[in-house]
Amino acid sequence: MTELRDAVCWGNKALPAAGLVTMHSGNVSALDRERGVVLIKPSGVDYDTLTPDDVVEVDATTGGPTGNGLRPSVDLPHHLFLYRHLPEIGAVVHTHSNFATAFAAVGRPIPACLTAIADEFGGDIPCAPYVDNEAEHIGEAILEHRTQAPGILLGSHGVFAWGDSVRSAVKAAVMIEDVARTVWYALQIGEPIPLPADEIAKWHGRYVGGGYGQYERGVKL
Repeated sequence: MTELRDAVCWGNKALPAAGLVTMHSGNVSALDRERGVVLIKPSGVDYDTLTPDDVVEVDATTGGPTGNGLRPSVDLPHHLFLYRHLPEIGAVVHTHSNFATAFAAVGRPIPACLTAIADEFGGDIPCAPYVDNEAEHIGEAILEHRTQAPGILLGSHGVFAWGDSVRSAVKAAVMIEDVARTVWYALQIGEPIPLPADEIAKWHGRYVGGGYGQYERGVKL
């Protein structure tokens, strides 16, 4: 678990470094499916003091703590819900990053008007309508409104992103904020022009199908 614990600590520290969170907001978690354990940021702990030993270990089924006794993030139930219902993912990120959350504040998806959006997300970045934080409402809203994109906006709330690893989930969260900023700037000039569906598919196919990055025998390095 040392490697995964280090990765979760790195992922959480990457959020303020990338300008995605302030103070205690936001969190990163990762799942060890073989052991049935989730590692997540502790509640209310400053990012600059966070160490791998502070990362909280909980049972992936019950959410009960199994490690250091620190309280896990209050967003833990939403992370657990996603792990239960999205078997392909291994990490989840939650932020309130400014530009993406501005879109969430008006209930507006981020349109696929840039090749960078087509690459990473394969279409619009969706925005789920506002839901409260009781029971499993947030997780249910994410499942209902998500697309093939590795992330979603939550109305009047913020951003959830995910991936098969901490690094890929953090990358998705960073990219959501980056393209949200660009689209917001574009809106100050005029109305962004959506890419045609076939062009989106072309860019996304190259990006996820092995034409981008470093590969060896079909496996991305």
